[in-house]
Amino acid sequence: MRARALIRIVQLGIKSLLLHKMRSGLTMLGIIFGVCSVIAMLAIGEGASYEAQEAIKKLGSSNIILRSIKPAQDSKAGSSGRSYVNEYGITYGDVARLDSTIPGIKRVLPMRIIRDEVRFNTLVQQAQIIGTHPIYTEMAGVDILRGRFLTETDETHMNNVCVLTVGLAENLFPYQDPMEAEVKIGSDYFIVVGLLRERSTAEKRPQSGQMEGQPLDNNIYVPLSTTKSRFGETIFKRSAGSFEAEKVQLHQVTVQFNTVDDVEVAVPMIRTLLKRFHPKNDYEVIVPLELLRQAEQTKRIFNIVLGSIAAISLVVGGIGIMNIMLATVTERTREIGIRRALGAKKKDIITQFLVETVVLSVGGGLIGVVVGVATPLLVSQLTDMKTIVTPMSVMISFSISGAVGIVFGIYPASRAAALDPIEALRHE
Repeated sequence: MRARALIRIVQLGIKSLLLHKMRSGLTMLGIIFGVCSVIAMLAIGEGASYEAQEAIKKLGSSNIILRSIKPAQDSKAGSSGRSYVNEYGITYGDVARLDSTIPGIKRVLPMRIIRDEVRFNTLVQQAQIIGTHPIYTEMAGVDILRGRFLTETDETHMNNVCVLTVGLAENLFPYQDPMEAEVKIGSDYFIVVGLLRERSTAEKRPQSGQMEGQPLDNNIYVPLSTTKSRFGETIFKRSAGSFEAEKVQLHQVTVQFNTVDDVEVAVPMIRTLLKRFHPKNDYEVIVPLELLRQAEQTKRIFNIVLGSIAAISLVVGGIGIMNIMLATVTERTREIGIRRALGAKKKDIITQFLVETVVLSVGGGLIGVVVGVATPLLVSQLTDMKTIVTPMSVMISFSISGAVGIVFGIYPASRAAALDPIEALRHE
């Protein structure tokens, strides 16, 4: 009996709302946009956080990355026209000390990075020449598309071989097959033995010609021993009346550990060791594990802030529902009096008006969920922005919309139930 009575009340509530379709529809818009904004904003925030965390994960949670940095105090040296050599950064001695003193190290990957022109016939491209070891493919994560990567034989014999990223190969060889062709770097020729793609550029590549930072799709890989032999460790920069020379042995060293616990133990030891041999502070220590934890914390804060901002629109929608229902109570005062005179109790009146507000909020919530799920998908299709709709955001936004209907419907319903039946019957 109670179920049938409740169904009857819901039917009456829907019928009452349909008597004023325009007003009911406009009232639901506040809830629709509120739910949609909560889902969409959380999806955009989740997508941005996911991309940031994936970029950090590619560095390896069990890795520690050491990078050479030019000391700030040396950047103005030599401006008076003198010639000098500025020596800084990570050295081969640092790598040997780390490998012999820090526990838990699985392997070490040194790298030397040189920006220079790469030529094939008349075509010239600015690129990064990266001298590294064969284990680069395992530690950095690359996909070999054709040919092979560098080998221990290449490293031992200092062979003039190279591996190109697909973007650089497309620019240098628009019509030819790059495999086994020779490219010129400086005064030396290198045989192309393979093509690879960085996994971080599988879905999105930088625009052609973009050379800011370290363009992942404009790299050329050669053996580290070849880099040291052919290009040396000193880079000369000439200007009017003077020249500057920079001597850097290694630009980056990736230290991989057996476990994450080994990373936490090793971080303070590595910083202490490098500080002892680098008083100029010409290095930086990047710990992806720490960055990942910071990114997760930032994600939580970001979601709370975005969710709170979007929830305000739900509250505004709830205020709109309460305002409309208060006006409805005034319009239907005589109806309420007749129902009370025929034996309806206060709880029946309260239930009727609560049902109407819940129908408005839940109906708006359902439509808002559909629009909210569709909006991030549309954003992803129209832009390169990644969005992720989580079931939790849908559940939270829909639950809040239902709660808003109940909370903001209680006062109008109580006010309707509190009307004096005799006075209500006299109302015109």
